[in-house]
Amino acid sequence: MHLDERHDSETALRKIRTAGSISITPELFEKLYLSPQNKVHGDLRRTVGNPTPIALIGFLLSLTPLSMDLMGWRGAGGNGAAGTGTYYFFGGLLMILGSIGEWIIGNTFPFVVFGSFGAFWLGWAATLQPFYNAYGAYSTTGNAADGLNTVGFRSSFAFFFVAMGIMCFIYLICSLRTNMVFFMIFFTLTLAFSCLAGAFWQLNNGNTALAGRLQVAGGAFAFCTTIFGWWIFIAIMLASLDFPFEVPVGDLSRVIKGASERDKNV
Repeated sequence: MHLDERHDSETALRKIRTAGSISITPELFEKLYLSPQNKVHGDLRRTVGNPTPIALIGFLLSLTPLSMDLMGWRGAGGNGAAGTGTYYFFGGLLMILGSIGEWIIGNTFPFVVFGSFGAFWLGWAATLQPFYNAYGAYSTTGNAADGLNTVGFRSSFAFFFVAMGIMCFIYLICSLRTNMVFFMIFFTLTLAFSCLAGAFWQLNNGNTALAGRLQVAGGAFAFCTTIFGWWIFIAIMLASLDFPFEVPVGDLSRVIKGASERDKNV
């Protein structure tokens, strides 16, 4: 209802308070924030913008070209070294900023997810950066280029992929409380990191052909991740602008009930 000079201050204040108490549905909340709706102190979600899309776009603009590099499209390669700056300023910077934003408004799950992947992109960029001597440390000649082919480096870095795969598997289980698209993002990421770890180890075993196929498979799974990521990014942006139509993401909140909701019904 429109408020004008005919309404006294008490009536206007009451109507404003009533309008301010309107809350969004749990389904819409999970689409916007990739997290089940929770109760937090204060009203920051109405005061600050949604940090989720900025973290997602940082992730997508880093992983999309990297997945194509891993598959060797149009002669691409070098483990994505051409995108080192992108990993720093899109994957690292934007995801860390998004993570801090999620922490401020009290969304624990996306805060942890975005923060951990922001650190991943910074770590990946640092590994590709000669200044950090990640390759050269394994070289017996002191030449960083030689370190690119050492068994020690590949075996050590493969364990990092294994750890990332374990982390994504845990996120996969947690995402069952959000939506199907977010679930598929972690499902494909778990497979991608597993394939990349296998590629490094098979290369050490001398199985060059198999290692190449595993790298391409890892890139393909990562590319599938980006497809789901772009889908959910579009869904969030449309919902945030209150578009007259929406993009479905496969709500899973009704499939697995939360512990508080279960105890309430007992």
